[in-house]
Amino acid sequence: MGVDLSDLIKPAPRTLVDFRGKVLAIDAFNTLYQFLAIIRQPDGTPLHDHHGRVTSHLSGLIYRTSNFVEAGIKPVFVFDGVAPRRKARTIHARVEIKQRAEREWREAVEVGDFEKARTKAMQTSRLTSEMVEQSQRLLELLGVPWVQAPAEGEAEASAMARTGAAWGVASQDHDALLFGAPVLVKNLAITGRRKLPRKNVFIEVTPEEIELEATLRDLGITREQLVDIGILVGTDFNEGVKGIGPKKALVGIRKHGRVEGVLGEIGAEIEGLDEVRAIFLDPRVEPVGELAWRPAQPEKVKAMLCDEFDFSPERIDQALAKFDVAREAKRQSSLDVFSG
Repeated sequence: MGVDLSDLIKPAPRTLVDFRGKVLAIDAFNTLYQFLAIIRQPDGTPLHDHHGRVTSHLSGLIYRTSNFVEAGIKPVFVFDGVAPRRKARTIHARVEIKQRAEREWREAVEVGDFEKARTKAMQTSRLTSEMVEQSQRLLELLGVPWVQAPAEGEAEASAMARTGAAWGVASQDHDALLFGAPVLVKNLAITGRRKLPRKNVFIEVTPEEIELEATLRDLGITREQLVDIGILVGTDFNEGVKGIGPKKALVGIRKHGRVEGVLGEIGAEIEGLDEVRAIFLDPRVEPVGELAWRPAQPEKVKAMLCDEFDFSPERIDQALAKFDVAREAKRQSSLDVFSG
C-alpha cells in the first residue's frame, strides 16, 4: 500500500537497459505481491500446480528475474522482517479488504462476470511464509542474492542504496523516498501491456525513475519535510488527516515547516507522530555484507520448478538461457576491457 505521493512526483520514463550494470535493491514482498496479483487465470484464479499450491510468485520470479539479468541488471531481493508495532492497523485493514474482495470475487464468478472476478481476485493475494521460503530457495538456485531485513524491507533496501551497496530501490511504493533512497525505480517487475480495470483499454507500463534530490529540489523541501507530508497524507504507520491530500500537505508544510504547525492551524492531531517520524528517519536496518551474483544451477532450477511445481521445461529452459546470455556478455565485456 504505502504512501501515495504521485500528485507531487514527476517520474522519468526508462527502459530495462537503462539500468544495465546497476545494482537494484528490490522490495521482495512488494514485488511478490505484484506477481500474485497480476499472474492469474482469466477468472482471477492464481496459477496452481497439481497439488493446488499457488505458483504465481514463482512464475513471476523466474521469468521477470531472467529479463532483469538479460538486460544487465544486478538484482538483489530484500525481504521484510518484523513489522513495526505501528503497522498493525494497516495489516488488519488489509486482511479485511482481502476478505471482502474474496466474497465479491466468488459472487462475480457465480454470475459469470469474469472481468469483475479478476479485478476482485487481484485484491485477495496472500503471501505466506511458505511462498517466501520457496522464493528465497529459487533465488539461491538462480544465483541471485537476497537480504533478510530486520524490519521493513524498503527501509533496508533504501539504506543499501544510501551506503552504496545498491544504486537504487525498486518498489511500487513511494515509501523508499521517505526512507531516503537516492533513486526509486517503479514498474520494474510489471513492465508490459496491461489492461485497465473495468475498461477495454490497454496501456504500456514501462519503468520509471525518481531521484530523491531532484524531487526535493523541485518541491522546495527537505527530506524531513517530505516525511511530514507523507504523515499528513497517511502512511502504513499512521492515519492521515481527513481532507488533506499530497498537494494540500505540501502547501501546509511550505507554510509551517513541520507537521505540528499544520495540525495547530486546523486543530487536528496525529497519534504517535514522533514514533512515525522515527520509523522513516531512523529505521531499524542492518549493514549488508558483500553481495555475490553466481551462475545459475539449471538442473536444480528445473528440478524445483518442473518436477515439484509443474512448470513447462521448455519455458524454464528459455528463461535460463537468458542467464547464460548475460553471463557470456559479461565475460566478453571483461575480455574487451582486458584486451584494450
